[in-house]
Amino acid sequence: MAGVMSRRLDVDALRAMVAIEKHGGVTRAAEILGLSQSAVSHKIRRLEASLDCEILSRKANAPMFTNSGQDLLGYARRILGIHDEAILSLSKSTLQGKIALGMTEDTTCTDLSRILGRFRRLYPEVSVRTQVRMSLALQKLLREGALDAAIIQVFQHEVRPTDILLFRESLHWVKSPELVLAKGDPVPFLSFDDNCFYRRWGLDLGQDEGTLFEIVFECSSAAGIIAGVTSGLGVALLSQRHLQPGMEIVDKTFPKPPDLAYVIRRARNARNPALETLVREIEAEVRRQGTLQIVG
Repeated sequence: MAGVMSRRLDVDALRAMVAIEKHGGVTRAAEILGLSQSAVSHKIRRLEASLDCEILSRKANAPMFTNSGQDLLGYARRILGIHDEAILSLSKSTLQGKIALGMTEDTTCTDLSRILGRFRRLYPEVSVRTQVRMSLALQKLLREGALDAAIIQVFQHEVRPTDILLFRESLHWVKSPELVLAKGDPVPFLSFDDNCFYRRWGLDLGQDEGTLFEIVFECSSAAGIIAGVTSGLGVALLSQRHLQPGMEIVDKTFPKPPDLAYVIRRARNARNPALETLVREIEAEVRRQGTLQIVG
């Protein structure tokens, strides 16, 4: 028991390990962490030596992590979360204020909710009121001054110089393999509500290309659109994160949609220490992870 209790888990090695898993390998993890590939490999080898077990699999065509490595990953995520929160807690200031924040449904399904929960614990004197709307509705609220900032989707070519770019994602035309599109017939279109810029782009495209889209299903929830696609009700535009194994990508049938960008957009003249601190927290999380991770 004394030998076991004398072992230590190095936080930097755990961070390297989580980065390898999230980004698909040592090379990409090293880039994200700002380290050399050899430095990351050394951290993992040292961790393996201290625990007397293999963490990364070195066999061809084998999973990236051994069974022991997979077990340690779960602990590593929890340890890093508590570690980082403790550091922030000890260095926090007496921040006060109010923030009116907008989010799309897509971002509520990511670990942004965890970031907001941590922010609330660290800065209990800051009140954050969050509204979940479609991107176009959030942009209108920003213009009206009803929000201080919003995390929204826009087409990549619409990103403004003042936006904070979080990450990019592709958009695809999808349908069920069982749905047959008859040439010359209207295309059954599954749509978010009329505040969805996917919908506006798709319908405008149809007019320009001579394709007739018929809206047969309208739902403001991504879950509803996904269910409609997999049930064979029609064709939809969905972002990469919402693609399911049973969907058929039909980008070759229709013109390719522009790529999406997730950005933080502030209202005009919206500057206060509480808002800027929250924005820095979100930026830092995205830099560490490469994206906002989907919450399972």
